[in-house]
Amino acid sequence: MLLFGIPVDFILFALTLLGVALFHHHTLPVALTGLAAIILYKLIFTGFKYGAGLGGLGHHMAHEWVTLANLFLLLMGFALLSRHFEESRIPDEMPALLPDDWKGGVILLVLVFVLSSFLDNIAAALIGGTVARSVFQGKVHIGYLAAIVAASNAGGAGSVVGDTTTTMMWIAGVSPLAVVEAYIAAIAAMLIFAVPASLQQQRYSPIVKNPPSGLKVDSVRVFIVAAILVAALAANITANLKFPALLDILPVLGIAVWVVILLTAALRKPDWSVMPETFKGTIFLLALVTAASMMPVEQLPAASWPTTLGLGFVSAVFDNIPLTALALKQGGYDWGYLAYAVGFGGSMMWFGSSAGVALANMYPEAKSVGRWITQGWPIAIAYVVGFFVMLAILGWRPDAPL
Repeated sequence: MLLFGIPVDFILFALTLLGVALFHHHTLPVALTGLAAIILYKLIFTGFKYGAGLGGLGHHMAHEWVTLANLFLLLMGFALLSRHFEESRIPDEMPALLPDDWKGGVILLVLVFVLSSFLDNIAAALIGGTVARSVFQGKVHIGYLAAIVAASNAGGAGSVVGDTTTTMMWIAGVSPLAVVEAYIAAIAAMLIFAVPASLQQQRYSPIVKNPPSGLKVDSVRVFIVAAILVAALAANITANLKFPALLDILPVLGIAVWVVILLTAALRKPDWSVMPETFKGTIFLLALVTAASMMPVEQLPAASWPTTLGLGFVSAVFDNIPLTALALKQGGYDWGYLAYAVGFGGSMMWFGSSAGVALANMYPEAKSVGRWITQGWPIAIAYVVGFFVMLAILGWRPDAPL
């Protein structure tokens, strides 16, 4: 069914995103209402990708549940990890290690970038947000929060273990060497947004050089944080190399994270008080991801560098997981460009990536779309510049369909 030549599904989804942008203090009710409207419309009129009625809905959710479960477990688990990290007192030591001018902000963003290259970008963003809260005495500029998300997404863009989308490419048979080319664009983008964002933060609330005296790092909590991160990394690599079929039937990464959280709970009690607010933010993201998966997008425009550039902007408002799946099915892309576009492009909006949603759970003021765009303006510029730097250096070299 079309309205003004546009499928009604897309209109409902667009209205949902508009509602999120306008009513950022009520994002969860807006997202759930939009999802309910889309489901009701498809139940009555069009059916789902795998059939009509409740049976079609059931088949659709059976196909999507692993992705949704992984996101749920990772977002909830990494929220506990960030609290373990904060209570380890390591963030309180950071002011003594970072320069007390704008260069300190740049170095912190670089650390987030590096962490995300071998850890999940959600964990990297939350660790960066935790350190920022400490070194800037709780006053973190929204432009700098956007930069933390961008650094985590940029760091994961060139690594097959750094982002869900690049992991999907790895599973589908794309060489890790083809993905690693994305770092040319990602590093160029970092050079564009890191300095302006750090200068914004320096003017807003500079690093306080002298940390509190008498600090004692909690080595047990440091061990727990390391164990959770190692478990996630090991599960990702092992499953992809040895048991790739398992990734389609079980949320392997999320399970690995929670096994370690529960096994180490006797050593240090997790801060369960963060769960209610984290749960709301997680359900919000899952509602948007589910709604996006129901859109009637059966194929993308012909693979080309302009199409890939556009996918980055689409990723800011449309879940990048189904976009990546469609691109892999269609083939003919230069995979390094696609990894950069769908990975980094989501940074332009706070709900455009799981890392952004996770950080917005920690900093609710970041849920203002207007403030994210106006104060995080270097991100969009950095995305475009990074893309064209890569194009100038490598050219467009599409691969054959997988």
